[in-house]
Amino acid sequence: MTTPTRAIRIAILAMGGEGGGVLANWIVDLGEQNGHIAQLTSVPGVAQRTGATIYYIELFPKAALRAGQVPVLAMMPVPGDVDVVVASELMEAGRAVQRGIVTPDRTTLIASTNRVFAMTEKIVMADGRVEADKLLEACQMAAKRFVGLDMAKLAEQSGSVISAVMFGALAGADVLPFTREAFTATVTRGGVGVAASLKAFDSGYGAAQTSDAATVAPAAIAAAPMPPSLPGAAAVAIGLLPEPAREFAAEGVRRLMDFQDIPYALDYLRRLEAIAKLDRAPHRLTRETARYLALAMSYEDTIRVAELKTRSDRFARVADEVGVKDGQIVEIAEYLHPRLQEVAESVPAPLGRFILRNGIARRIVSAFTSSGKTVKTTSLRGFLLLYAVSSMKPRRHRTLRFAEEQTSIEAWLGDVRAFADTNYDLACEVVECRNLIKGYGDTLERGRRNYEAILAVARVSSSVPAIDRAVATLRSAALADDTGAKLQAALARFSTSHSTRTTQAAASA
Repeated sequence: MTTPTRAIRIAILAMGGEGGGVLANWIVDLGEQNGHIAQLTSVPGVAQRTGATIYYIELFPKAALRAGQVPVLAMMPVPGDVDVVVASELMEAGRAVQRGIVTPDRTTLIASTNRVFAMTEKIVMADGRVEADKLLEACQMAAKRFVGLDMAKLAEQSGSVISAVMFGALAGADVLPFTREAFTATVTRGGVGVAASLKAFDSGYGAAQTSDAATVAPAAIAAAPMPPSLPGAAAVAIGLLPEPAREFAAEGVRRLMDFQDIPYALDYLRRLEAIAKLDRAPHRLTRETARYLALAMSYEDTIRVAELKTRSDRFARVADEVGVKDGQIVEIAEYLHPRLQEVAESVPAPLGRFILRNGIARRIVSAFTSSGKTVKTTSLRGFLLLYAVSSMKPRRHRTLRFAEEQTSIEAWLGDVRAFADTNYDLACEVVECRNLIKGYGDTLERGRRNYEAILAVARVSSSVPAIDRAVATLRSAALADDTGAKLQAALARFSTSHSTRTTQAAASA
Protein backbone atom coordinates (compact mmCIF):
# COMPACT_ATOMS: atom_id res chain seq x y z
CA MET A 1 0.00 0.00 0.00
CA THR A 2 1.13 3.57 -0.61
CA THR A 3 1.52 5.88 2.35
CA PRO A 4 -1.68 7.94 2.68
CA THR A 5 -1.54 11.73 2.87
CA ARG A 6 -4.73 11.95 4.92
CA ALA A 7 -5.77 10.42 8.19
CA ILE A 8 -7.23 6.93 8.11
CA ARG A 9 -10.72 7.29 9.53
CA ILE A 10 -12.23 4.30 11.35
CA ALA A 11 -15.59 4.01 13.09
CA ILE A 12 -16.51 1.10 15.37
CA LEU A 13 -20.11 0.41 16.36
CA ALA A 14 -20.48 -2.07 19.21
CA MET A 15 -22.82 -2.84 22.09
CA GLY A 16 -22.02 -3.04 25.77
CA GLY A 17 -20.04 -6.07 26.82
CA GLU A 18 -18.70 -6.82 23.33
CA GLY A 19 -15.28 -5.29 23.86
CA GLY A 20 -15.67 -2.33 21.53
CA GLY A 21 -13.39 -0.29 23.77
CA VAL A 22 -10.77 -3.06 23.74
CA LEU A 23 -10.91 -3.18 19.95
CA ALA A 24 -10.55 0.60 19.71
CA ASN A 25 -7.55 0.57 22.05
CA TRP A 26 -5.96 -2.23 20.03
CA ILE A 27 -6.27 -0.13 16.87
CA VAL A 28 -4.77 2.90 18.63
CA ASP A 29 -1.86 0.80 19.92
CA LEU A 30 -1.43 -0.75 16.48
CA GLY A 31 -1.12 2.67 14.89
CA GLU A 32 1.15 4.18 17.50
CA GLN A 33 3.52 1.21 17.40
CA ASN A 34 3.73 1.45 13.63
CA GLY A 35 4.53 5.08 12.92
CA HIS A 36 1.14 6.76 13.25
CA ILE A 37 -0.38 9.44 15.43
CA ALA A 38 -3.65 8.11 16.83
CA GLN A 39 -6.69 9.80 18.29
CA LEU A 40 -9.68 7.98 19.84
CA THR A 41 -13.05 9.37 20.88
CA SER A 42 -16.23 7.58 21.86
CA VAL A 43 -19.88 8.50 22.09
CA PRO A 44 -22.02 6.30 24.37
CA GLY A 45 -25.28 5.19 22.87
CA VAL A 46 -28.70 4.49 24.35
CA ALA A 47 -29.98 1.75 26.60
CA GLN A 48 -32.29 0.44 23.88
CA ARG A 49 -29.21 -1.06 22.22
CA THR A 50 -27.64 -2.36 25.46
CA GLY A 51 -25.24 0.57 25.67
CA ALA A 52 -24.38 0.79 21.96
CA THR A 53 -21.31 3.00 21.52
CA ILE A 54 -19.60 4.59 18.53
CA TYR A 55 -15.82 4.64 18.77
CA TYR A 56 -14.03 6.89 16.31
CA ILE A 57 -10.34 6.62 15.50
CA GLU A 58 -8.10 8.65 13.22
CA LEU A 59 -4.59 7.45 12.35
CA PHE A 60 -2.18 9.87 10.66
CA PRO A 61 1.24 8.69 9.39
CA LYS A 62 4.14 10.57 10.98
CA ALA A 63 6.11 10.17 7.75
CA ALA A 64 3.68 12.51 5.98
CA LEU A 65 4.43 15.37 8.39
CA ARG A 66 7.13 17.93 7.99
CA ALA A 67 9.16 19.07 10.99
CA GLY A 68 7.01 20.87 13.54
CA GLN A 69 3.74 19.97 11.93
CA VAL A 70 0.85 18.55 13.95
CA PRO A 71 -2.17 16.98 12.25
CA VAL A 72 -5.66 18.26 12.91
CA LEU A 73 -7.84 15.24 13.69
CA ALA A 74 -11.62 15.13 13.90
CA MET A 75 -13.55 14.11 17.00
CA MET A 76 -16.52 12.53 15.24
CA PRO A 77 -17.13 10.60 12.03
CA VAL A 78 -18.31 12.81 9.19
CA PRO A 79 -20.71 11.35 6.59
CA GLY A 80 -18.88 10.67 3.34
CA ASP A 81 -15.43 10.78 4.93
CA VAL A 82 -15.03 7.46 6.80
CA ASP A 83 -12.69 4.84 5.37
CA VAL A 84 -13.55 1.82 7.50
CA VAL A 85 -16.62 0.97 9.57
CA VAL A 86 -16.56 -2.09 11.84
CA ALA A 87 -19.90 -3.23 13.31
CA SER A 88 -20.41 -5.95 15.91
CA GLU A 89 -23.93 -6.84 14.77
CA LEU A 90 -26.06 -6.48 11.65
CA MET A 91 -28.41 -3.83 13.05
CA GLU A 92 -25.40 -1.77 14.13
CA ALA A 93 -24.17 -1.96 10.55
CA GLY A 94 -27.61 -0.78 9.44
CA ARG A 95 -27.42 2.12 11.87
CA ALA A 96 -24.07 3.11 10.39
CA VAL A 97 -25.63 3.11 6.93
CA GLN A 98 -28.56 5.15 8.21
CA ARG A 99 -26.21 7.72 9.74
CA GLY A 100 -24.53 8.17 6.37
CA ILE A 101 -21.05 7.21 7.54
CA VAL A 102 -20.97 4.31 5.06
CA THR A 103 -20.62 5.55 1.47
CA PRO A 104 -20.12 3.72 -1.84
CA ASP A 105 -17.17 5.84 -2.96
CA ARG A 106 -14.98 5.34 0.11
CA THR A 107 -16.10 3.03 2.91
CA THR A 108 -15.22 -0.58 3.59
CA LEU A 109 -17.90 -1.97 5.89
CA ILE A 110 -16.86 -4.94 8.04
CA ALA A 111 -19.85 -6.32 9.90
CA SER A 112 -20.99 -9.32 11.84
CA THR A 113 -24.13 -10.82 10.35
CA ASN A 114 -25.54 -12.08 13.66
CA ARG A 115 -28.58 -10.31 15.12
CA VAL A 116 -29.17 -8.95 18.62
CA PHE A 117 -32.68 -7.56 18.57
CA ALA A 118 -33.19 -3.97 19.62
CA MET A 119 -35.74 -2.99 22.26
CA THR A 120 -37.77 -1.28 19.53
CA GLU A 121 -38.02 -4.67 17.82
CA LYS A 122 -38.84 -6.58 21.01
CA ILE A 123 -41.57 -4.31 22.39
CA VAL A 124 -43.72 -4.39 19.26
CA MET A 125 -46.87 -6.39 19.98
CA ALA A 126 -46.61 -8.19 16.64
CA ASP A 127 -43.42 -9.25 14.84
CA GLY A 128 -41.29 -6.12 14.99
CA ARG A 129 -38.05 -7.66 13.74
CA VAL A 130 -36.20 -5.95 10.92
CA GLU A 131 -35.54 -8.49 8.18
CA ALA A 132 -31.87 -9.50 7.98
CA ASP A 133 -32.02 -9.74 4.18
CA LYS A 134 -33.02 -6.09 3.93
CA LEU A 135 -30.23 -5.03 6.26
CA LEU A 136 -27.69 -7.01 4.21
CA GLU A 137 -28.97 -5.49 0.99
CA ALA A 138 -28.67 -1.99 2.45
CA CYS A 139 -25.11 -2.70 3.61
CA GLN A 140 -24.07 -4.04 0.21
CA MET A 141 -25.57 -1.07 -1.63
CA ALA A 142 -24.18 1.58 0.71
CA ALA A 143 -20.58 0.40 1.01
CA LYS A 144 -17.73 0.48 -1.47
CA ARG A 145 -16.87 -2.97 -0.17
CA PHE A 146 -18.84 -5.10 2.26
CA VAL A 147 -17.21 -7.84 4.33
CA GLY A 148 -19.86 -9.75 6.27
CA LEU A 149 -19.39 -12.79 8.49
CA ASP A 150 -20.94 -14.24 11.63
CA MET A 151 -18.37 -13.00 14.13
CA ALA A 152 -20.46 -13.99 17.15
CA LYS A 153 -20.39 -17.63 16.02
CA LEU A 154 -16.64 -17.48 15.39
CA ALA A 155 -16.09 -15.98 18.84
CA GLU A 156 -18.12 -18.74 20.46
CA GLN A 157 -16.21 -21.42 18.56
CA SER A 158 -12.92 -19.84 19.58
CA GLY A 159 -13.85 -19.49 23.25
CA SER A 160 -13.11 -15.78 23.15
CA VAL A 161 -14.92 -12.47 22.65
CA ILE A 162 -16.20 -10.87 19.48
CA SER A 163 -13.75 -7.96 19.65
CA ALA A 164 -10.85 -10.31 18.89
CA VAL A 165 -12.70 -11.68 15.85
CA MET A 166 -13.46 -8.13 14.70
CA PHE A 167 -9.75 -7.25 14.99
CA GLY A 168 -8.90 -10.31 12.91
CA ALA A 169 -11.51 -9.43 10.30
CA LEU A 170 -10.09 -5.90 10.11
CA ALA A 171 -6.65 -7.38 9.43
CA GLY A 172 -8.02 -9.92 6.95
CA ALA A 173 -9.85 -7.26 4.97
CA ASP A 174 -6.47 -5.65 4.21
CA VAL A 175 -7.69 -2.08 4.53
CA LEU A 176 -4.99 -0.79 6.89
CA PRO A 177 -1.26 -0.32 6.06
CA PHE A 178 -0.11 -2.84 8.69
CA THR A 179 1.05 -6.43 8.45
CA ARG A 180 -0.67 -9.38 10.06
CA GLU A 181 2.31 -9.71 12.39
CA ALA A 182 1.78 -6.13 13.57
CA PHE A 183 -1.84 -6.98 14.43
CA THR A 184 -0.96 -10.13 16.37
CA ALA A 185 1.83 -8.30 18.20
CA THR A 186 -0.77 -5.80 19.38
CA VAL A 187 -2.90 -8.60 20.84
CA THR A 188 0.16 -10.11 22.53
CA ARG A 189 1.08 -6.77 24.12
CA GLY A 190 -2.36 -6.71 25.76
CA GLY A 191 -1.25 -9.58 28.00
CA VAL A 192 -4.73 -10.80 28.94
CA GLY A 193 -6.30 -13.90 27.42
CA VAL A 194 -3.71 -13.81 24.65
CA ALA A 195 -4.05 -17.42 23.48
CA ALA A 196 -7.86 -17.30 23.17
CA SER A 197 -7.75 -13.84 21.56
CA LEU A 198 -5.21 -14.96 18.96
CA LYS A 199 -7.34 -18.00 18.14
CA ALA A 200 -10.36 -15.75 17.64
CA PHE A 201 -8.22 -13.31 15.66
CA ASP A 202 -7.14 -16.09 13.30
CA SER A 203 -10.74 -17.19 12.71
CA GLY A 204 -11.80 -13.64 11.89
CA TYR A 205 -8.79 -13.11 9.66
CA GLY A 206 -9.41 -16.26 7.66
CA ALA A 207 -13.12 -15.60 7.28
CA ALA A 208 -12.53 -12.04 6.08
CA GLN A 209 -9.98 -13.25 3.53
CA THR A 210 -12.61 -15.45 1.88
CA SER A 211 -15.59 -13.11 2.32
CA ASP A 212 -16.92 -10.91 -0.47
CA ALA A 213 -19.86 -8.64 -1.22
CA ALA A 214 -22.16 -11.59 -1.87
CA THR A 215 -22.28 -12.37 1.80
CA VAL A 216 -24.72 -15.11 2.72
CA ALA A 217 -27.52 -14.08 5.05
CA PRO A 218 -27.61 -15.53 8.55
CA ALA A 219 -28.92 -19.08 8.50
CA ALA A 220 -32.54 -19.45 9.46
CA ILE A 221 -33.30 -21.29 12.66
CA ALA A 222 -34.03 -24.86 11.71
CA ALA A 223 -37.36 -26.26 12.73
CA ALA A 224 -37.20 -28.71 15.59
CA PRO A 225 -37.39 -32.33 14.43
CA MET A 226 -40.57 -34.23 15.02
CA PRO A 227 -40.39 -36.34 18.16
CA PRO A 228 -39.89 -40.07 17.55
CA SER A 229 -42.97 -40.84 19.64
CA LEU A 230 -45.26 -39.08 17.14
CA PRO A 231 -48.30 -41.33 16.74
CA GLY A 232 -49.00 -42.67 13.29
CA ALA A 233 -52.44 -41.05 13.29
CA ALA A 234 -50.83 -37.61 13.53
CA ALA A 235 -48.41 -38.31 10.69
CA VAL A 236 -51.26 -39.50 8.48
CA ALA A 237 -53.42 -36.48 9.35
CA ILE A 238 -50.60 -34.06 8.57
CA GLY A 239 -50.04 -35.76 5.22
CA LEU A 240 -53.69 -35.23 4.27
CA LEU A 241 -53.53 -31.49 4.89
CA PRO A 242 -52.82 -29.03 2.04
CA GLU A 243 -49.09 -28.87 1.40
CA PRO A 244 -48.67 -25.18 2.42
CA ALA A 245 -50.02 -26.02 5.90
CA ARG A 246 -48.01 -29.15 6.65
CA GLU A 247 -44.89 -27.47 8.02
CA PHE A 248 -46.90 -25.38 10.46
CA ALA A 249 -49.04 -28.36 11.37
CA ALA A 250 -46.00 -30.51 12.11
CA GLU A 251 -44.53 -27.79 14.29
CA GLY A 252 -47.91 -27.36 15.97
CA VAL A 253 -48.03 -31.07 16.86
CA ARG A 254 -44.52 -30.89 18.29
CA ARG A 255 -45.38 -27.81 20.30
CA LEU A 256 -48.60 -29.22 21.73
CA MET A 257 -47.09 -32.57 22.63
CA ASP A 258 -44.53 -30.61 24.62
CA PHE A 259 -47.21 -28.33 26.08
CA GLN A 260 -49.57 -31.13 27.15
CA ASP A 261 -49.68 -34.62 25.59
CA ILE A 262 -50.42 -36.66 22.45
CA PRO A 263 -54.26 -36.55 22.75
CA TYR A 264 -54.11 -32.77 22.96
CA ALA A 265 -51.97 -32.64 19.79
CA LEU A 266 -54.43 -34.92 18.01
CA ASP A 267 -57.26 -32.61 19.07
CA TYR A 268 -55.34 -29.81 17.36
CA LEU A 269 -55.25 -31.80 14.12
CA ARG A 270 -58.94 -32.60 14.40
CA ARG A 271 -59.77 -28.91 14.61
CA LEU A 272 -57.42 -28.12 11.76
CA GLU A 273 -58.93 -30.79 9.49
CA ALA A 274 -62.37 -29.17 9.87
CA ILE A 275 -60.96 -25.88 8.55
CA ALA A 276 -59.06 -27.59 5.72
CA LYS A 277 -62.34 -29.00 4.36
CA LEU A 278 -63.55 -25.44 3.74
CA ASP A 279 -60.33 -24.22 2.12
CA ARG A 280 -59.19 -23.75 -1.44
CA ALA A 281 -55.93 -22.97 -3.21
CA PRO A 282 -53.57 -21.40 -2.29
CA HIS A 283 -54.79 -22.65 1.13
CA ARG A 284 -54.02 -19.51 3.09
CA LEU A 285 -56.86 -20.29 5.49
CA THR A 286 -55.48 -23.69 6.55
CA ARG A 287 -51.90 -22.49 6.69
CA GLU A 288 -52.63 -19.54 8.97
CA THR A 289 -55.05 -21.55 11.10
CA ALA A 290 -52.32 -24.17 11.62
CA ARG A 291 -50.04 -21.41 12.90
CA TYR A 292 -52.41 -19.52 15.18
CA LEU A 293 -54.34 -22.52 16.45
CA ALA A 294 -51.11 -24.05 17.75
CA LEU A 295 -50.27 -20.80 19.51
CA ALA A 296 -53.77 -20.50 20.94
CA MET A 297 -53.76 -24.03 22.31
CA SER A 298 -50.30 -23.61 23.90
CA TYR A 299 -51.27 -20.57 25.96
CA GLU A 300 -49.09 -19.31 28.81
CA ASP A 301 -50.51 -20.31 32.17
CA THR A 302 -48.82 -20.69 35.56
CA ILE A 303 -48.21 -24.39 34.90
CA ARG A 304 -46.39 -23.67 31.65
CA VAL A 305 -44.29 -20.89 33.17
CA ALA A 306 -43.28 -23.07 36.11
CA GLU A 307 -42.42 -25.97 33.82
CA LEU A 308 -40.20 -23.88 31.57
CA LYS A 309 -38.36 -22.34 34.53
CA THR A 310 -37.53 -25.71 36.10
CA ARG A 311 -36.32 -27.57 33.02
CA SER A 312 -32.77 -28.88 33.17
CA ASP A 313 -31.90 -27.50 29.74
CA ARG A 314 -32.79 -24.01 30.95
CA PHE A 315 -30.24 -24.18 33.76
CA ALA A 316 -27.67 -25.47 31.29
CA ARG A 317 -28.47 -22.67 28.85
CA VAL A 318 -28.16 -19.97 31.51
CA ALA A 319 -24.85 -21.40 32.68
CA ASP A 320 -23.59 -21.41 29.09
CA GLU A 321 -24.76 -17.85 28.44
CA VAL A 322 -22.99 -16.41 31.49
CA GLY A 323 -19.85 -18.47 30.86
CA VAL A 324 -19.77 -20.44 34.09
CA LYS A 325 -16.41 -22.03 34.85
CA ASP A 326 -15.69 -25.10 36.94
CA GLY A 327 -16.21 -24.43 40.61
CA GLN A 328 -18.40 -21.36 40.08
CA ILE A 329 -21.92 -21.18 41.47
CA VAL A 330 -24.85 -19.64 39.61
CA GLU A 331 -27.98 -18.35 41.29
CA ILE A 332 -31.14 -17.70 39.27
CA ALA A 333 -33.80 -15.50 40.85
CA GLU A 334 -37.28 -15.35 39.30
CA TYR A 335 -39.56 -12.41 40.01
CA LEU A 336 -43.12 -13.72 40.10
CA HIS A 337 -46.32 -11.82 40.70
CA PRO A 338 -49.34 -14.05 40.08
CA ARG A 339 -52.59 -12.15 40.47
CA LEU A 340 -55.87 -13.36 41.88
CA GLN A 341 -57.00 -14.17 38.34
CA GLU A 342 -53.97 -16.40 37.63
CA VAL A 343 -54.41 -18.27 40.90
CA ALA A 344 -58.11 -18.90 40.22
CA GLU A 345 -57.35 -20.04 36.68
CA SER A 346 -54.82 -22.62 37.93
CA VAL A 347 -57.19 -24.62 40.11
CA PRO A 348 -60.13 -26.85 39.10
CA ALA A 349 -62.79 -24.86 37.27
CA PRO A 350 -65.53 -25.02 39.97
CA LEU A 351 -63.08 -23.85 42.66
CA GLY A 352 -61.69 -21.16 40.40
CA ARG A 353 -65.15 -19.72 39.72
CA PHE A 354 -65.90 -19.81 43.45
CA ILE A 355 -62.73 -17.84 44.23
CA LEU A 356 -63.58 -15.18 41.67
CA ARG A 357 -67.21 -14.81 42.78
CA ASN A 358 -66.95 -15.13 46.56
CA GLY A 359 -65.84 -11.99 48.35
CA ILE A 360 -64.25 -13.77 51.31
CA ALA A 361 -62.34 -16.16 49.06
CA ARG A 362 -61.14 -13.26 46.92
CA ARG A 363 -59.83 -11.38 49.96
CA ILE A 364 -58.01 -14.44 51.31
CA VAL A 365 -56.29 -15.18 48.01
CA SER A 366 -55.56 -11.50 47.36
CA ALA A 367 -53.75 -11.28 50.69
CA PHE A 368 -51.17 -13.75 49.37
CA THR A 369 -50.90 -12.19 45.91
CA SER A 370 -50.79 -8.48 46.74
CA SER A 371 -47.05 -8.24 46.18
CA GLY A 372 -44.55 -10.00 43.97
CA LYS A 373 -42.14 -12.60 45.23
CA THR A 374 -38.57 -13.48 44.31
CA VAL A 375 -38.07 -17.21 43.97
CA LYS A 376 -34.59 -18.68 43.52
CA THR A 377 -34.98 -21.71 41.29
CA THR A 378 -31.38 -22.67 42.05
CA SER A 379 -32.34 -23.23 45.70
CA LEU A 380 -34.05 -26.42 46.84
CA ARG A 381 -37.04 -24.57 48.27
CA GLY A 382 -37.56 -22.36 45.23
CA PHE A 383 -37.12 -25.21 42.77
CA LEU A 384 -39.55 -27.48 44.61
CA LEU A 385 -42.12 -24.68 44.79
CA LEU A 386 -42.19 -24.19 41.01
CA TYR A 387 -41.78 -27.90 40.34
CA ALA A 388 -44.92 -28.55 42.38
CA VAL A 389 -46.82 -26.08 40.18
CA SER A 390 -45.45 -27.66 36.99
CA SER A 391 -46.48 -31.12 38.24
CA MET A 392 -50.10 -30.03 37.77
CA LYS A 393 -49.64 -30.45 34.00
CA PRO A 394 -51.51 -33.81 33.74
CA ARG A 395 -54.51 -32.15 35.43
CA ARG A 396 -54.42 -28.97 33.36
CA HIS A 397 -57.60 -29.95 31.49
CA ARG A 398 -59.55 -29.58 34.75
CA THR A 399 -58.46 -25.99 35.39
CA LEU A 400 -60.58 -22.90 34.87
CA ARG A 401 -58.06 -21.45 32.41
CA PHE A 402 -58.22 -24.57 30.23
CA ALA A 403 -62.01 -24.44 30.12
CA GLU A 404 -62.01 -20.74 29.23
CA GLU A 405 -59.37 -21.15 26.53
CA GLN A 406 -61.13 -24.06 24.86
CA THR A 407 -64.42 -22.12 24.83
CA SER A 408 -62.65 -19.13 23.31
CA ILE A 409 -60.92 -21.26 20.68
CA GLU A 410 -64.14 -22.98 19.63
CA ALA A 411 -65.91 -19.63 19.32
CA TRP A 412 -63.05 -18.30 17.18
CA LEU A 413 -63.05 -21.35 14.91
CA GLY A 414 -66.82 -21.13 14.67
CA ASP A 415 -66.52 -17.58 13.34
CA VAL A 416 -63.84 -18.69 10.89
CA ARG A 417 -66.03 -21.50 9.54
CA ALA A 418 -69.05 -19.20 9.26
CA PHE A 419 -67.12 -16.52 7.35
CA ALA A 420 -65.40 -19.08 5.11
CA ASP A 421 -68.77 -19.95 3.57
CA THR A 422 -69.59 -16.35 2.61
CA ASN A 423 -66.37 -14.28 2.64
CA TYR A 424 -63.15 -16.27 2.35
CA ASP A 425 -60.83 -13.26 2.69
CA LEU A 426 -62.62 -12.14 5.84
CA ALA A 427 -62.23 -15.63 7.30
CA CYS A 428 -58.47 -15.43 6.70
CA GLU A 429 -58.27 -12.05 8.44
CA VAL A 430 -60.27 -13.35 11.40
CA VAL A 431 -57.83 -16.24 11.73
CA GLU A 432 -54.96 -13.78 12.07
CA CYS A 433 -56.88 -11.75 14.64
CA ARG A 434 -56.13 -14.57 17.10
CA ASN A 435 -52.63 -13.11 17.31
CA LEU A 436 -54.11 -10.39 19.51
CA ILE A 437 -54.73 -12.84 22.36
CA LYS A 438 -51.40 -13.73 23.96
CA GLY A 439 -49.32 -13.39 27.08
CA TYR A 440 -50.81 -13.15 30.53
CA GLY A 441 -51.99 -10.57 33.04
CA ASP A 442 -52.85 -7.13 31.69
CA THR A 443 -51.44 -8.00 28.26
CA LEU A 444 -53.84 -10.93 27.93
CA GLU A 445 -56.86 -8.93 29.10
CA ARG A 446 -56.08 -6.06 26.73
CA GLY A 447 -55.64 -8.47 23.84
CA ARG A 448 -58.97 -10.13 24.54
CA ARG A 449 -60.77 -6.76 24.63
CA ASN A 450 -59.23 -5.70 21.34
CA TYR A 451 -60.03 -9.04 19.75
CA GLU A 452 -63.69 -8.90 20.80
CA ALA A 453 -64.02 -5.32 19.56
CA ILE A 454 -62.71 -6.27 16.10
CA LEU A 455 -64.73 -9.48 15.90
CA ALA A 456 -67.89 -7.53 16.77
CA VAL A 457 -67.24 -5.35 13.73
CA ALA A 458 -66.63 -8.39 11.53
CA ARG A 459 -69.83 -10.12 12.63
CA VAL A 460 -72.07 -7.08 12.21
CA SER A 461 -70.47 -5.83 8.97
CA SER A 462 -69.56 -9.09 7.25
CA SER A 463 -71.46 -8.05 4.10
CA VAL A 464 -69.82 -4.61 3.86
CA PRO A 465 -67.56 -4.30 0.80
CA ALA A 466 -63.84 -4.66 1.60
CA ILE A 467 -64.61 -5.64 5.20
CA ASP A 468 -61.59 -7.98 5.12
CA ARG A 469 -59.26 -5.02 4.54
CA ALA A 470 -61.03 -3.07 7.26
CA VAL A 471 -60.47 -5.91 9.74
CA ALA A 472 -56.81 -6.09 8.72
CA THR A 473 -56.49 -2.34 9.36
CA LEU A 474 -58.13 -2.66 12.76
CA ARG A 475 -55.84 -5.55 13.70
CA SER A 476 -52.77 -3.54 12.73
CA ALA A 477 -54.02 -0.63 14.84
CA ALA A 478 -54.53 -2.92 17.83
CA LEU A 479 -50.97 -4.17 17.50
CA ALA A 480 -49.52 -0.70 17.03
CA ASP A 481 -49.65 0.39 20.69
CA ASP A 482 -50.50 -0.99 24.10
CA THR A 483 -52.89 1.77 25.12
CA GLY A 484 -55.67 0.94 22.65
CA ALA A 485 -55.79 4.55 21.44
CA LYS A 486 -54.95 3.70 17.83
CA LEU A 487 -57.53 0.94 17.74
CA GLN A 488 -60.22 3.25 19.11
CA ALA A 489 -59.35 5.84 16.49
CA ALA A 490 -59.49 3.21 13.75
CA LEU A 491 -62.84 1.93 15.04
CA ALA A 492 -64.18 5.49 15.01
CA ARG A 493 -63.02 6.01 11.42
CA PHE A 494 -64.60 2.75 10.33
CA SER A 495 -67.88 3.63 12.04
CA THR A 496 -67.98 7.04 10.38
CA SER A 497 -67.11 5.62 6.96
CA HIS A 498 -69.68 2.82 7.28
CA SER A 499 -72.41 5.26 8.36
CA THR A 500 -71.64 7.52 5.40
CA ARG A 501 -71.84 4.61 2.92
CA THR A 502 -75.11 3.43 4.46
CA THR A 503 -76.60 6.94 4.16
CA GLN A 504 -75.48 7.28 0.56
CA ALA A 505 -76.90 3.88 -0.34
CA ALA A 506 -80.26 4.78 1.24
CA ALA A 507 -80.34 8.10 -0.60
CA SER A 508 -79.63 6.51 -3.97
CA ALA A 509 -82.35 3.91 -3.35
